Amino acid sequence: MEKFTRKSDTEFDYKDTSSLRKFMSEKGKITPRRISYISIKKQRDLSNAIKRARYLALLPYTGK
Repeated sequence: MEKFTRKSDTEFDYKDTSSLRKFMSEKGKITPRRISYISIKKQRDLSNAIKRARYLALLPYTGK
């Protein structure tokens, strides 16, 4: 997993599905914060981006 620090403040974009898939399990679940090692604010942004991408059918709701 990638670690996000203050130096590498990156925003999660719902259109960038390849980077969002890194934070999803094989079954399609969002990885928890204790596993992905990102801050609370970044985890919230990540989950909103994944949910938005799912709603727009860019990512699946279930796994493979």
